[in-house]
Amino acid sequence: MKAAYFLIAIAIVMIFFMVELFDPFLKAIFVSLLLVVATSTLTLYLEKNLKSRFFATTIMTVALTSLFFIPILYCIFSFADFFTKVDQSSLIKNLNDMKIIIQDSLKDFIFLNDLLTQIISKFDVAKTVQDMLTFGAYLGKNSVKFMMDMIMILIFFFFFTLYSTSISTFIKELLPIKKEDSNILFYESSNVMTVVLYSILVTAIFEGLLFGVFLTYFGYDGLLFGVLYGFASLIPVIGGIIMWLPIVIFEATTNLTNAFIIAIYSIVVISIVADTFIKPMIIKYINKKIVKTPTNINELLIFFSIVAGLSTFGFWGMIIGPAMVTFFISIMNLLKKYSDDLKDNVS
Repeated sequence: MKAAYFLIAIAIVMIFFMVELFDPFLKAIFVSLLLVVATSTLTLYLEKNLKSRFFATTIMTVALTSLFFIPILYCIFSFADFFTKVDQSSLIKNLNDMKIIIQDSLKDFIFLNDLLTQIISKFDVAKTVQDMLTFGAYLGKNSVKFMMDMIMILIFFFFFTLYSTSISTFIKELLPIKKEDSNILFYESSNVMTVVLYSILVTAIFEGLLFGVFLTYFGYDGLLFGVLYGFASLIPVIGGIIMWLPIVIFEATTNLTNAFIIAIYSIVVISIVADTFIKPMIIKYINKKIVKTPTNINELLIFFSIVAGLSTFGFWGMIIGPAMVTFFISIMNLLKKYSDDLKDNVS
């Protein structure tokens, strides 16, 4: 047996045991690696100006904490606090009043009234309220686990970013392909993930700010609902509706004018102007001005990879999905290149 084959066999066995050893941390490691790749351009820019890899890494870790983890924790604790203080009997009464108002407003529309009656007959208000309170207890109980996952992601992100140059150089030298091909593989994946991550962050902050500031004029917690709308906007097509529709329905029970104003603002200003016209401009600017080499991957493919990633992997699927698709396409392009070279050599 050749020494190379023996070492490969040993390496495969050790990889299996390494996966078993680090199994509780695999998701945190994978997510942190993708975040390192996605933020590599900005990290290198900071390192160049600060003349220190350590300070650049520290700034990126603090920024990641501020943009992702602090808002998520704020939402978790706000909801947990809300569910512990909610008045169950008052909530049931308000929901029942809402049912009556909706039925009365549609009683002149026979078809809609019959359809609504069938739907409402299957809607158990008391059970719904109980499920909401159960969800609140579940949220509070699992917030500690979520915090631990976030801490692990931050720790791995810090060290992977700090030693990213050494790690990437080692992996490139380990790959059995040409150096320029390994660079293409890394750069294409990095560029797409950079465009996806930065565009998601900028549009989420922008739309969340538009929604949160507007709701403060109606007495709502603008920070909480702004953060929630920002995260909801990550869900393509229906993300914004998830946030503003329940608020509109709630407002309709007390002030129909406010409900109408919030609905019109959410549809026209955020969904149409911000999401339809401004968001593509943000993505185009990031693709041309921030990344070193603009990505040529179709925007529609990125869109569906984000949708698939969110549905399969949850919150972090917005990064995992495009990363997997990009890596697959890069591998296929390299495979085509090596296949063409092989054909040329044979001929």
